Amino acid sequence: MAHYSFHTLSNGLRIVYKPTASTVSYCGFAVNAGTRDELSGEFGMAHFVEHLIFKGTEHRKAWHILNRMENVGGELNAYTAKEETTVYAVFLEKHLSRAVELLCDLVLHSQFPSGEIDREVEVILDEINSYKDNPAELVYDEFENLLFSGHALGHNILGDPAELVQFTSQDGRRFLKRQYTPSNMVFFFMGHTPFKRVISLLENYMGSEPAGKGGNLRSAPGEYIPFTERRVLKTFQTHALVGNRAYSMFDERRVPLFLLNNILGGPGMNSRLNIALREKTGCVYTVESSVTSYTDTGVFAVYFGTDPKKVDKCLTLMNKEFKRLRDTALTASQLAAAKKQFIGQMGVGTENRESMALGLGKTFLHYNKYDSLEESFQRIEAITATDLLQVANEILDEKAVSTLVFV
Repeated sequence: MAHYSFHTLSNGLRIVYKPTASTVSYCGFAVNAGTRDELSGEFGMAHFVEHLIFKGTEHRKAWHILNRMENVGGELNAYTAKEETTVYAVFLEKHLSRAVELLCDLVLHSQFPSGEIDREVEVILDEINSYKDNPAELVYDEFENLLFSGHALGHNILGDPAELVQFTSQDGRRFLKRQYTPSNMVFFFMGHTPFKRVISLLENYMGSEPAGKGGNLRSAPGEYIPFTERRVLKTFQTHALVGNRAYSMFDERRVPLFLLNNILGGPGMNSRLNIALREKTGCVYTVESSVTSYTDTGVFAVYFGTDPKKVDKCLTLMNKEFKRLRDTALTASQLAAAKKQFIGQMGVGTENRESMALGLGKTFLHYNKYDSLEESFQRIEAITATDLLQVANEILDEKAVSTLVFV
């Protein structure tokens, strides 16, 4: 069975298809528009649009949208990120036509009825407040805001309350028309319906739509100046984030950085930071590192939560682990073990079919291709100890990392 297939309609809509044997299918639109594509006065618009497209189209009211997939046991969902928005459905294979028609209606014909806006803005404001009540989440948003100071990549995805309450139906339709165009989207499908049938459905519901301009005029973030900042939140636990700008999704160095990240603070209980900060010293309950790659930059970050009296000790222990990775190359056996663990985690992760489907859409949106698991494994196997040492010295440089602490 083919790894995946793809087709492009005459209006530029890309369709990517991954065959599976399951009776449960996934499909949706990955849109090349996120927080960083908002214009002046649109702070929070991408997320606002993602919420409001479910509240009414030229053909349906909110109630009909809500029930269209639910009535057959399916699900309809969406999420907004810094550089893309995804709208998708999960359903039994026999309901594919229903799902495709509904999704096309949402991304092409949403009307943002004024009667729904006030209610949904209240929902978004509650979402914003929930983040403010969760310092472990808030510290990430504030860190990126400082890391990309003055740039759209630093904006909170949820938006600013003062601007949100000013958004109108016309604002929503304007953003939709500008960004949700065939040439700026990918339709992804994972299931066992023949690909020709999927293409036919998209031709029927979207083939006559104009291509639109496609693409975005994204500007790269300005100069990075490392920072150290402490803010008083008066929480019981101190929350800290330490990190650096990292590599873009088109930089080959991101692959060894992913492996380095897994060694340092990945999900395994044997990560170096978990051993140093939790297992040996009992200083934290949670410590983890992460890498996010954007189209022209990236973020590496380490998060931990601890007792206020232990934060400096944790920072010292963390910096010690950074230094070990900068100064000492992994031995052949250490490198082989790290690769084996990372490859195993990736393989286990493919059991989450929803994540795989969403990854199919996002990956094809940005790369116009989708690597097989075997191809990904080969990239990891090709990493050398020297590659890791180079990345560690660039990303974990003590003079280059920034620190944000909520106390």
